[in-house]
Amino acid sequence: MNPHTHGAPAEGLAPKRADELEHLLGALGDPANPTGAAAILDADERAEMLPAGEALLHDYGLNAEFVPPEHGGRLDRADHLVEVMRGLYRRDPALGLGYGASSLIAGVTLWTAGDAVQTAFAARTLLDGRRIAVAFHELAHGNDMAGMELAATAAADGLLLSGRKEVVTNLRRADALVVLARSDPRPGQRSHSLVLVDRASADPARLTDLPRFTTVGMRGVQLGGIGVDELPVPTSAILGPVGSGLESALKAFQVTRTVLPAMMSGILDTGLRIAVEHLTERQLYGGLATDLPYVRSQLTDVFADLLRAEAFGAVGTRALHLLPGQTSVYSSAVKFEVARLLLRAMDRLAELLGAHFYLRQGPTALFQKLFRDLAPVGFGHIARAACQMSLLPQLPLLARRSWSKPGAEAPGDLYALGAALPPLPFDKLALHAAGRDAVAGSLHALADAPWSPEHADLRAAVEADRAELIELAAECVPLAPVDLGVDARPEHYDLVTRYVRLLARTACIEVWRHAEPGTFLAGPAWLRAALHRSAPGPRKPGPLPGPVEDALFTELCHRRGDRRSFGLTGRALTV
Repeated sequence: MNPHTHGAPAEGLAPKRADELEHLLGALGDPANPTGAAAILDADERAEMLPAGEALLHDYGLNAEFVPPEHGGRLDRADHLVEVMRGLYRRDPALGLGYGASSLIAGVTLWTAGDAVQTAFAARTLLDGRRIAVAFHELAHGNDMAGMELAATAAADGLLLSGRKEVVTNLRRADALVVLARSDPRPGQRSHSLVLVDRASADPARLTDLPRFTTVGMRGVQLGGIGVDELPVPTSAILGPVGSGLESALKAFQVTRTVLPAMMSGILDTGLRIAVEHLTERQLYGGLATDLPYVRSQLTDVFADLLRAEAFGAVGTRALHLLPGQTSVYSSAVKFEVARLLLRAMDRLAELLGAHFYLRQGPTALFQKLFRDLAPVGFGHIARAACQMSLLPQLPLLARRSWSKPGAEAPGDLYALGAALPPLPFDKLALHAAGRDAVAGSLHALADAPWSPEHADLRAAVEADRAELIELAAECVPLAPVDLGVDARPEHYDLVTRYVRLLARTACIEVWRHAEPGTFLAGPAWLRAALHRSAPGPRKPGPLPGPVEDALFTELCHRRGDRRSFGLTGRALTV
C-alpha cells in the first residue's frame, strides 16, 4: 500500500487524554449513550445543556485543561488543548462552549493580567469544577471594545461598577466574573480596566441577572446579561494597573482567537462524516450517490478544506509558544481564515445533503444542529471583520521588515506538529508584531531550497507565492495612516485577504515539509489539494486534478472505514 495514499496517522499529534475523553464520551451513534447524538439532540430541542455531558466533564476535570501546570492544571500545550476540545466540539458544540470555552477565555485573561493572588483564586475556582465568565460584551458596541460603557468609578476602598453586560456565556451560572469596565470617561487606550468579581462576596442587591437571550444555534448555552448598580469591588479586584484593561484583553485574545476556531473544526469533521455516511448509502440514478463525479468532487473539496484549516490553525497555535511576539498577526489571521473555511465547507455539505440537512430527526439529524452551532465561529468572541481591522494597520511595517527580502526564519518546531513545545509565555504576548513575520518571510528560503523533480509543481507554486508577497509588499509600504483605519477603502481590506491567503498556504507547505515520513501528511496529495483550493484569482477554483482527487477520496473512505478523524491527526474515534 502506498503510504502517501492512505498513510498511518503521525504519532504525538494528540495527547493521550484526548483519547481518554473520547472513550468516556462513548459512541456518538449509540442511541442508548447518554452523551450520544440522540441525547444531544433531545437537549437541544429543550434548549438545555446536556446534563450527562456536564456531569461527565466535571468528573473528568475538563477545567484543568484551562489551567497552566504551575497552577495545578494541564494547560501545557495549546495544540493539545485544541485536540481535547476538538473531540468535544465534534459531538456537541454547546458543551464545548457552555462548559469549556467560556471559562477558558476568562482564565486566559487572568493568566495574562492577574497577580499571584488573583491567579490562585482563578485556578482554585476552575479546578474545583466551577465557572468563570468573561463579561466584555455590550450589545450597543459589539466588537468596539473601546466603546464599552459599564463604568468603574473610584470609591474610598476600591471601585463602584454600574452598567450592563449582555449576551455573555454562563453569567448566571458563574462563580466569578472578569468584567471590562470603563475606568476613565475620556477616550483612549487607557480608558478601561479589568475587574475580577467574586459573586459569592458581591452584594446581590446591586447585581441583577438579566433574562436569558435565545439564539438560533448553541441553544443549550446560557447566554445572559447582568445589570450592576454601584456594585462595590475592592482595589485588589483590579487586574493589572488601572487603565490597562484593553491592552491586557487584546493580548489574551491572541490565545483565544487562535485556539477557538481551531477547536471548532471538530464540527466540520462530524458534518463531513454525516455527509459521507449518508451519501455512501443513498441510491441516486441507479447507483450510489458517491459514484457521481460531482458528489465525490464536493466531498473531496471539503476534506481538503478541513485539512488546510487545521494545518493553519496548528501553526498559529504553536506560534503562541514559539513566536509570542508575532501572534498579534497570526491569531487574527487564523480567526479570519479558519472561520471562513469552516463556514463555507459546511454550506457545501448542506447543499450535498439537500433536504436531509435540515431534518431534526433521522440519521442526519445532528447535522442541522452542528450547522447552526458553527455560525458563531465567524462572529463569536471577536468577529472576522474585526480581525481584518486589526491586521490592516500592521501591513506596511510587515512589508518593510519581513516580506521583501529573506529574513529570520521560523523555528522548525513551529511546523513539526509532533515536536515538544515550551510553556505558554503569557507575559511575552505583544500588542504589535513590530514588523516581524517569520512565516511569510520564510517564502524566500522555501523558494530557494532544493526540491525534488517530482515536486516541481509545488516549487512553482512557492515561487509564485514569493512573487505575490513581493508585489503585496510594494502595495502596502506606501499606505498612509488614513488608509489603515476602520474607514479604509474596500481595496485596502482586500490586501489583508491576500496576505492571509499567503500565510495559510505557507503554513500548509511547511507542515508538509516537516511531516513524519510515511504518514499521510508527508504525501503531496493533500498539499496539492490545499494549494489548488487556495489559488489566487477572482474565480473560484475548479475541480481538483484527477489523481489528487482520487488520492484524497481514497483516504477519506479509508478513514471512514477505520473510524478515524478526518482532520490532521487522523486519530481513532468512538463513532
